[in-house]
Amino acid sequence: MKNSLLNSAQHIITAVFFTCFITYAELHAQAPGIAWQNTIGGNGNDQLKSLQQTADGGYILGGWSYSNISGDKTENSQGNYDYWVVKLDASGNIQWEKTIGGNSNDNLFSIQQTADGGYILGGNSNSNISGDKTENAQGYEDYWVVKLDASGNIQWQNTIGGDGFDYLFSLQKTADGGYILGGNSNSNISGDKSENSQGGGDYWVVKLDASGNIQWQNTIGGNDAERLRDLQQTADGGYILGGYSVSNISGDKTENSQGGKDYWVVKLDASGNIQWQNTIGGNGNDELYSLQQTTDGGYILGGQSISNISGDKTENCQGFYDFWVVKLDAVSSVHLISDCCGGRLHLYPNPVNTDLNIDLSKMPGSAFSLRLHTLVGTLVYARAAVPMPVGGIIELPVSDLPDGSYFLSISNEAGESVTEKVVVMHKR
Repeated sequence: MKNSLLNSAQHIITAVFFTCFITYAELHAQAPGIAWQNTIGGNGNDQLKSLQQTADGGYILGGWSYSNISGDKTENSQGNYDYWVVKLDASGNIQWEKTIGGNSNDNLFSIQQTADGGYILGGNSNSNISGDKTENAQGYEDYWVVKLDASGNIQWQNTIGGDGFDYLFSLQKTADGGYILGGNSNSNISGDKSENSQGGGDYWVVKLDASGNIQWQNTIGGNDAERLRDLQQTADGGYILGGYSVSNISGDKTENSQGGKDYWVVKLDASGNIQWQNTIGGNGNDELYSLQQTTDGGYILGGQSISNISGDKTENCQGFYDFWVVKLDAVSSVHLISDCCGGRLHLYPNPVNTDLNIDLSKMPGSAFSLRLHTLVGTLVYARAAVPMPVGGIIELPVSDLPDGSYFLSISNEAGESVTEKVVVMHKR
């Protein structure tokens, strides 16, 4: 009996050992190893800025090159920097590469495969007619969009700009077969620019049709500097723009700077009109570089921050610059700026320490619902069917709320609503 029990125990221990070993091995087998790599370049400076997997399982690479024929480069530089496009197969071998440019600097920032198997390229150029450039520069720098076929041959191109500096940073295909371009501009009305600069550089969004013709454009900014870094078409057919701003209320800016640079998110409708915007930041520099609509209809924002707890920042900086990721809720996003009531909601003081005064005197209606949300959509206060007070002023106590930013939504019995941002900042 004793030996039988010992044997059973040994079998159990052995089984547990092998189970643990297999589990350990399976966990560690999940870590990916390098399948392949390829160092691609010539004898000069070659920088990759954008890549995408292609429909055939390979990859398209885009950036710029200063190299002449050498290494992997099969064509000389046209001038200084040129667009350099490299097509790889699924194993990372070069299938073809193209050097595309004029007699000066051409810097490619974005590349995507198109529905016909070709490619759309977007970046900046200050080259005049020369090499592959078929149009002169409009100013100091222009957007330069180039359409290639599946073999890398140019089908069409468009040099788009005004009399100043126009830098394209993001290009996306749109659902109608056209393209949306986003970048920065300090050009006034000239060339392709139909609106003057608002200040020290603005977001400049340009919509092209499938053949590269301009359908509409919008210059968006305040009286100081704005830098657009990313844009995306949204599920409703509009567009979400992201970058940073240092402007106070002016031009298209409806909120003051929190301090230094702030994340600035702007939502456009399908025709390029502003639907809402949000200035998000702390007392230092906060720079947004990437954003995306999420499956719940909200947005995820990513960039870098050097701000400590202040404004919208709820955590101190860890060292110098840190990653700063912000999730916007779909509900608060779509109601940030409502034009149904003509922006007739007056809040004061804002920032607020103890009691927020809400002036409803210019709002239509006789009864109102109030809802206060955090940035991520958590409801922290709600009142329904509040009658219009004498004098039109409602007091909202905020002394128990943590420091930070909130969205206050007011709606009347007709379903009209307006939302404004509230900053709670307790005295220290």
